[in-house]
Amino acid sequence: MHSPGPRTTTAAEALARTVVVALLAAIGLLGAGTGPAAAADGEVSWTVTTASGDFGSGRRNYGYTLDPGGRIEDGLVIVNHGTTPLRLAVYAADAFTTEQGRLDLAGRDATPSGVGAWVHPGRPDVTVAPGESAEVPFTVAPPDDAAPGEYLGGVVTSPAGTAGADGRRLGIRIRLRVGGELRPSLSVEGLRVGYSGTPDPFGKGDATVTYTIRNTGNAVLTARQEVSTSGPFGRFGARAGRIGDSPPLLPGETWKVTVPVRGVAPALRLTAAVSLVPLLADASGSVAPLAAVESTTHAWTIPWAALLVLVAAGGLVVTALAVPAAGRRITRRAAGIARRARTPSPKRS
Repeated sequence: MHSPGPRTTTAAEALARTVVVALLAAIGLLGAGTGPAAAADGEVSWTVTTASGDFGSGRRNYGYTLDPGGRIEDGLVIVNHGTTPLRLAVYAADAFTTEQGRLDLAGRDATPSGVGAWVHPGRPDVTVAPGESAEVPFTVAPPDDAAPGEYLGGVVTSPAGTAGADGRRLGIRIRLRVGGELRPSLSVEGLRVGYSGTPDPFGKGDATVTYTIRNTGNAVLTARQEVSTSGPFGRFGARAGRIGDSPPLLPGETWKVTVPVRGVAPALRLTAAVSLVPLLADASGSVAPLAAVESTTHAWTIPWAALLVLVAAGGLVVTALAVPAAGRRITRRAAGIARRARTPSPKRS
């Protein structure tokens, strides 16, 4: 992997560091849990941390690389800060991106298909005495037919035997890379553009571009986005303002986007273009921008106000031409009547 962009200036280095920090924080490499560091309900509170061992100490989260059929062991440490014994359920869950663009872990009742199915805690629940800690071992074992790629999930703790316990839970995220070919890929789906005109016949309106980003590969990706519009032959171009990067999308996930574009000329045929640059971050913190993905769509933008002005102007021209013509016909008719009046009628014999 390589860092995004040359490191030749202080500004470039600062921008690169900002991108790395934002991406790692979003995918959980800088954060330790699905919620705050401690959850409390009256006198009940606890924290969770990674266990020290062959993988080191003081880790903020779990990160593994395993081939299909591989197996490793690790542990979760729970500390009871309350004054009464604390009984907690311990389970694994898959991660997903919420509608607000944050990564979360699925509830206990959800059916897992990745990390949630391949991580097995050594016990389903644990009781921790007041002021004490307990370590819960777990194994990570992707099956022999596990597809290559990146998977996100976590180990979760929540009060055992409590209705709605998932409302109070703490966990630590797991990022698992299953060996094999990594195929990062994004696509643009359902691209549409709508146009809102203006009553000013010589003014410009606004366009609204909507589309869905789909992660069609097997790696966690963030999309850098650009949206623009243009008229026939690429003229009358307009660009959307700055668009924030998408949240990290897990393989198979989608993200719906709506982008306004201001100052769009109604040039009969409107073309909307979307460009996505996939950003791939690895466990070491390197961020690699991949080849851009582009898509276009078209829509008619009829300049009704301008057409009405043209119709009205055309009517005035027709009227202006018709009035003199009518006047000339009346004049000729009057002259003919006058001539006939001056001409004597032939006498009858």
